[in-house]
Amino acid sequence: MIPLLLLFVLLLFFVFAVFVAYRMVSPPRLIEDWTPKELGFDYEDVWIETRDGLKLHGWWIDRGNEKTVIPLHGYTASKWERIYMKPILEILLKGGYNVLVFDFRAHGKSEGKHTTVGDRELTDVLSAIDWLKENRADKSRKIGLIGFSMGAIVTIRTLAEDERVCCGIADSPPIYMDMTGARGLKYFAKLPAWLYSLIKPITLWISGGKIISIMEYAGKIQKPLLLIAGKKDPLVMVEEIEEFYRENKKINPNVTLWVSEAAHVRTISVARDRYETRVLEFFGKWL
Repeated sequence: MIPLLLLFVLLLFFVFAVFVAYRMVSPPRLIEDWTPKELGFDYEDVWIETRDGLKLHGWWIDRGNEKTVIPLHGYTASKWERIYMKPILEILLKGGYNVLVFDFRAHGKSEGKHTTVGDRELTDVLSAIDWLKENRADKSRKIGLIGFSMGAIVTIRTLAEDERVCCGIADSPPIYMDMTGARGLKYFAKLPAWLYSLIKPITLWISGGKIISIMEYAGKIQKPLLLIAGKKDPLVMVEEIEEFYRENKKINPNVTLWVSEAAHVRTISVARDRYETRVLEFFGKWL
């Protein structure tokens, strides 16, 4: 009787773990009705075909020059995110930059069943750059990135792997994905952090992705990079971003670090004026 009861409990636990893992890689889609017109700018709806056959939904906003910035949203968000995506669009557009913004796979209106939280999302960004070079070559002679959380992961990776991008800003980048994942399970789902080690292999099996080691990129980037960290961030410790900064500084004289008093990707909210100044100064210098 006891072995049967134990087997039943284990089966229930496995089903629960699969459910949690599936929810982690299949986040609800954030779709709203605001557009760049609300900020005072005309825009074009575009579809970007990725190198692996998906279609990503985006907006192209032309400000009439050769400099384009691509903002990259975080996990569970989309281009419609209001806390940081809408403000950064306004900052960039009023600053005179062309903007191409899109939903990562499995987010917003884009195709894709599962997110890989920074792995295959690199393909999404590379494909967006392909789209720019094929369709707006004269508007994208210079390309910069600004990414938030998962988008910051992809920003760092793209700087190292694509010569077409000249500079980038990484806001709240998870440096150690397993640590951030465990913290996120506790912070968002109110589940014990130790459960992450059991759920992780199931998420990778469902999504087909892999865990990215961001620290490895500290020795690869030699382009201008602004890192932003928040002292009140419950998901990414300031010390982890500082460690990446110190390692990258060894080979990259143009990496800088800004530590604010904010929570995860909230610096733009708690220090809007300073954020705008830092962003526009960065792109004004390097883009």
